[in-house]
Amino acid sequence: MGFIQIELFATLDLVGQAPGGPDEDPQGFPFGGWQAPLLQEVTGEQIAAAYAGTDALLLGRRTYDIFAGYWPHQEGGPDNEIADLFNRVPKYVASRGRPDLRWSGSRQLGPDLAAAVREIRDRHENVKVVGSLDLVQSLLREKLFDRLDLWVHPIVLGVGKKVFDGGAVPTNLTLLTPPVASPNGTVYLRYGLAGGTPATGDMSAPDRGLTSQG
Repeated sequence: MGFIQIELFATLDLVGQAPGGPDEDPQGFPFGGWQAPLLQEVTGEQIAAAYAGTDALLLGRRTYDIFAGYWPHQEGGPDNEIADLFNRVPKYVASRGRPDLRWSGSRQLGPDLAAAVREIRDRHENVKVVGSLDLVQSLLREKLFDRLDLWVHPIVLGVGKKVFDGGAVPTNLTLLTPPVASPNGTVYLRYGLAGGTPATGDMSAPDRGLTSQG
């Protein structure tokens, strides 16, 4: 069985909407493209390294449309390494509509999203979910992921769709590697899904012992 890895770019208040550009997801959101001024060479190298070993992409409809309009035209350019990877591997699209699947290797998932994702996990070793906040909410709700890579940027927006925006259920995570910070303060956090549910306790108790709930 393979791994499903979620890759998300977020602000300090965990807004993950439209990091790449103003036209990415503009409805009611004035900060499209907020990530661009914060990118540095070292961050770009880290992002490229995070895709090592990816053998399939799992994307929501909006992210898929953006990628399909961009990456097929980037081979031979400065982002050739990622372009070559994205153009080569299978692309799975979660959509209730009728996406344009002309991007080579693209396939729409069936209506039973959880079953379809489990089939993808059985078929591939390293499935990467990029952006796709609506899809991510479903994966979080079903705990259908193995790793969460979160790039936290040093800005607060106060508005926008958030990483854990209604899809999350009580879940334990474990930090897989020490956090890595770029010079401008962007922090890379890599978490793995852990068993059980979050524990509770009473900090006023004499022994401050925790009572496990999972």
